[in-house]
Order: sequence, then C-alpha cells, then structure tokens
Amino acid sequence: MLKEGEVRIPAGCAISGIFSRAGKPISGGEIVSSISTMHDRSNGLGGGFAAYGIYPEYPEHFAFHLFYDSDAAKRACEAELKTFFTVADEGPIPTRKVPGVGNGPIIWRYFAAPRPEKMEALKMDEQEYTVRFVLRINRDIGGAYIFSSGKNMGVFKAVGFPEDVGEFYKLESYRGYSWTAHGRYPTNTPGWWGGAHPFALGQYTIVHNGEISSYDANRRFIEMFGYHCSLLTDTEVITYVFDYLNRVQGLSLEDIALVIAAPFWEEIDCMPEEQKRKLYYLRNMFASLLITGPFSIILGFDKGIMALNDRLKLRSMVAGEKDDRLYIASEECAIRVLAPQLDKFYAAQGGVPIIARLEEGTN
Repeated sequence: MLKEGEVRIPAGCAISGIFSRAGKPISGGEIVSSISTMHDRSNGLGGGFAAYGIYPEYPEHFAFHLFYDSDAAKRACEAELKTFFTVADEGPIPTRKVPGVGNGPIIWRYFAAPRPEKMEALKMDEQEYTVRFVLRINRDIGGAYIFSSGKNMGVFKAVGFPEDVGEFYKLESYRGYSWTAHGRYPTNTPGWWGGAHPFALGQYTIVHNGEISSYDANRRFIEMFGYHCSLLTDTEVITYVFDYLNRVQGLSLEDIALVIAAPFWEEIDCMPEEQKRKLYYLRNMFASLLITGPFSIILGFDKGIMALNDRLKLRSMVAGEKDDRLYIASEECAIRVLAPQLDKFYAAQGGVPIIARLEEGTN
C-alpha cells in the first residue's frame, strides 16, 4: 500500500454528508455507500463517520466514545469520569473483524450525566462543564482520548479506508437523521486512530478536505480561551473555532462563515453600509480566526448540518436535494449513488454556507 509522502493527491480527501430535514432515520449503510464511491481519494490511513440521532434511548446523556492505549489509562480516565459524571451505561463499542482495519486501541462508550453539585461549584452549565472535562482528559491522561462527547450522537473512526471503517463499526445497524463521512488522513502528520476525521467536541463535528495555512494563528488565538490543540492537525482547531464562536460567543452559523471564510476587503468596501459595518466588526474582532488555504468542510451539529468552501473555492464540493434530504459531497457520484434522480443539484459557492436544520416541531 502506498503511504503519504510516496504519493500526493492534489484534490485531497473525500467528504460526504446526508441530512433529513424531517428527522427521518437514515441507515449508516447509506453513508458508507456514499463515501465508498470516492475510494481513490482515500489512502487507507484514516476513515470516519459522525451520526446524529443514533442514541434515542439516552437522549439527555452525553455519549462519550473513547480510545484507550492500556487498561491503566482506562482505569485512570474512568476514575475521573465517575467523579464528575453519573454513568448510566457503559461498554465496548460493537465492532467486527475487518481485513482492512488492523489492531487498534481499546474502544469504549459511556452514557453519562454531569453531577449537578460539581457544576454548581464550578458555576458552569452542562455544555461548558463537559467541554472542559473533555479537553482536560485529552490533555492530562496519557493513553486516553475522548473522540466524541455529544448528546444523542457519536463519532466512529479508525485507520483504514472509510468503507472498511464503516464495516468495522457495524454502521448498518445504526439509524440517524444526519451522517457525515471522511476518507484519507493525514496530510502532514502520522496516521493514528484518534487523528482520523471527524474531529468532535460536544455537539460539533468536522470533516475537512484541504490544508489550512493559518493553523498557527488560529491555534494561538483559540488556546487563549482554554482550548488545547494536542493533535497537531488543522481540522482539530476548526472544530474548536466553531464551539467557541457558536456556543460561547453566540454567533450564528451564517456569521461564523463570514469570520472563517470572510470576503476580501475590496469586496466589503463595495457592500451596503449596514453590511459593511457588520463585516468590519467581525473581521476585526476575530481577525485571527480567518481560515486561509484551500478547504471544504462539513459541520455536523445538534439538529443541523452546514457545508462551507473557502472563499476562492479551491476544493470541490457539490450538493443535491431530494424530498426532505440534503446531500453534500466532494463528488457528484457520492450523491447519485444514493439518489440518482434529484430535485435539485448545485455546486457550493466559495465562502457561502449551505445550512439545513430539522423542521420545526421535529424532535
């Protein structure tokens, strides 16, 4: 098998997403079929999926997915977890042996609720409390890595081609209203299970095709607010940027797009005065969060999905709609394999987000 460095694929990774606006359950087998059509974009060093709505039996519990390098790391992490959370259920994430996925870490899952007295003492809401816990565990406990930590959602990833990873995790047995997928990893760093996409923090997950030249500036800014970028990869920092701007700062997803994929100054100068003032504020207030370099990303979040290209559209990304579903992918084939006849098909515009949310009244 060729490894990164022996071959370079200019078009980069494969990403795909499926979302039901009506909240109808979608089999994990569908997203595996979608991403598998783009096999040649991958390199066998990483594949992964994020799914929303897959744990209806524990809708109010945080679902922690963890990789452990050893039993000692598992014991240390569990001691912390059970100090700060009440664990309702736990066990290994179901897997099957697949030739394309080698031996990996211990893979464990917990459904847990924050302890109210701990939150009160720290004066945090449950989202901030959980985010800070995840960041601390990933920073301080060697051999333990929380790679998924939202409610009624989960990330599944490994070293391998994405279709093999999907089979490994038995994704055909899961049903969710939203799925995203990624194939390839890595570009500049060694491949390992935790470093495969998606990257996640709380409700936010990111799959990303591209290479971010602003990584150091973005990382230095976001780490001033308690985030710790431990994986040395640009996609991790994008995930933290969305958590900070949306959850902490309260910016809309539309405004976040104007921060990370901002119009050029000469374009802003030609805009109407009210729009110009808004763009000047966002560009100056969050100047260090402008993401430069080619990228296409799909953000998964609670009850929604968002796709975004860099402002010059240097990475391919297309979208299709059929009935209540939105499809997003690097290539048209990944959509047509699931929906040969679409109601609408279009290319994402540079810097213009595609956003879909569950219809009002949908749980």
